[in-house]
Amino acid sequence: MRISTRNATFQQWQSLLGNRTKRNRHREFLVQGVRPLTLALERQWPVRALLRGDAPLSDWAQGVWEQTAAGLHGILTPELMAELGGKQEATPELLAVLELPPDDLDRLQTPARVPLVTVFDRPGSPGNIGTLTRSVDAFGGSGVVVTGHAADPYDPRCVRASTGSMLTVPVVRVPSHVELLAWIAQPAQAVVGAGDAAGSPGGLSAREQWQVVGLDEAGDVPVREVDLTLPTVLVIGNETRGLTRAWREACDHLVSIPMVGSASSLNAAVAGSLVLHEALQQRLRT
Repeated sequence: MRISTRNATFQQWQSLLGNRTKRNRHREFLVQGVRPLTLALERQWPVRALLRGDAPLSDWAQGVWEQTAAGLHGILTPELMAELGGKQEATPELLAVLELPPDDLDRLQTPARVPLVTVFDRPGSPGNIGTLTRSVDAFGGSGVVVTGHAADPYDPRCVRASTGSMLTVPVVRVPSHVELLAWIAQPAQAVVGAGDAAGSPGGLSAREQWQVVGLDEAGDVPVREVDLTLPTVLVIGNETRGLTRAWREACDHLVSIPMVGSASSLNAAVAGSLVLHEALQQRLRT
């Protein structure tokens, strides 16, 4: 399909840049950038539309264009491609419209390793979600759960900030803490390997095999004093207001990051990244 005007099809794609309602209604989101697109194709994400400009392509882009199965292949004018590119830099060679995955907590299952699920509660910044997701990917986390009234993980700003990790790490949205706590309490979430083959070591319930660790600047336990080699839900609160009372009450530990200097706190995504790195260090030593 060749598109040279801002017709209805183009307007639908354009709405994916800033309209989360349209993203959710159509169950699709826009991916910009060579690395995110490459990762999406490697992980076999369903491609609703693959878009290119009406100009010669590089060898990489030409190969992707010819080899990628998509619901629609669209050829746009350079001006329209630049609009969908969303940045002031060079017009992208390719863009992809991908199908939104289901918000299913079972996507977080990691049978090959001890689970480490990171919760971001009510984040206000898409960039912070992307940054934290990138750290979850880098430090071996199982996935990200976004709870409450929050920024949209499928905002293109989030996908860009993750440098593609949004497409390799499961990201699930749930209304509140209730859904995740119920999920880890299910027998199916028992951790096999620490006991009998049924996944109930020592007669513990599924919930008792997990720990919930909240990150808080007033936490009474330094992060290095908590055993993060256990199945863990790490909870990071809103950038301004921190953890909700409900999450505080659900936590087995409230941890803090020792700091010196005049800074009173860290950016939420940075703080979460430090704890994730500590978890990786502990797990590499076991």
